[in-house]
Amino acid sequence: MTVVLGAGVDESVISVLPARGAQRKRRRGLRVLMFPITFAIVAALWEGYKVVGPQNGGKILGWKLLPRAGSREMPHVWDMVSRLTRPENGPNSQTIGIVVAKAAFYSFRVALLAFVLGVVIGMVLAILMTRFKFFERALMPYLVISQTVPIVGIAPVLVFILAAWSRNLGDQKWIAASLLGAFLAFFPITIGGLRGLKSASPESIELMDSYAASWWMTLVKLRLPSAAPYLAPAMRVAGAAAVVGVVVSEISVKINQGIGELVALYGQQATNDPAKLFTAVFGAAILGLVMSALVASMEKLMLRSRPVTA
Repeated sequence: MTVVLGAGVDESVISVLPARGAQRKRRRGLRVLMFPITFAIVAALWEGYKVVGPQNGGKILGWKLLPRAGSREMPHVWDMVSRLTRPENGPNSQTIGIVVAKAAFYSFRVALLAFVLGVVIGMVLAILMTRFKFFERALMPYLVISQTVPIVGIAPVLVFILAAWSRNLGDQKWIAASLLGAFLAFFPITIGGLRGLKSASPESIELMDSYAASWWMTLVKLRLPSAAPYLAPAMRVAGAAAVVGVVVSEISVKINQGIGELVALYGQQATNDPAKLFTAVFGAAILGLVMSALVASMEKLMLRSRPVTA
């Protein structure tokens, strides 16, 4: 039997609240544990394949699909981890871990700028295409085509254009890397923002019109809040695209401070020191994880006031 308290609060509702709080704590704990558990599973699979996998690779149905399991191609996990604590080039040089951390932090700042630029450009385009139908019909095909152009070919051209515009801009290659990252990041924001801005119900739009609200007021009060659930997954894709664009462009334009160039440099030394290459790969992976966590935090901030059912 349900007992109603004097303040008008149902006792059954009060009993549910601590249970929900405990569930949230368990979920947070599981999320924290997922990273080391996943890393342990991947490491176990890696070492397991080294034991059972062919040293020179293998074929499946005539196709050479099985990678080589030798120490040069697949160094042991403990060798890759221990390499982080060793000097990079000599006894007096910095450790690999410090070098990789500095390069990853440099690339993170460039990727963050690329992400912000991509969000701003994407939302401006989405708002313009929502406001002007002819703008959407004229621009959308070119936006789709733009994503088929490889940034490896665009990067040198962009550096040349910046250098022709100003010698100082040409020397700051990180500007080109951030622009190329934004070039990949703006497209999902544009598509998600356009769909989200159009998701407001006709009844709600008619209600705003009945209040004589301007188009700008309707955008701020109705369309942008309605677009939040569509922008959240678009921002996840944009964050990953910004990281990929920056890392690839760093290799193309040879930015020495970035993690992309470090991957290319250590790749040239992989014949004699294969574990060293994977330390840079670890840095690039951590860079992606940090960007993903940042975007997830922004997503929670965007959706914090929306009901769970929405």
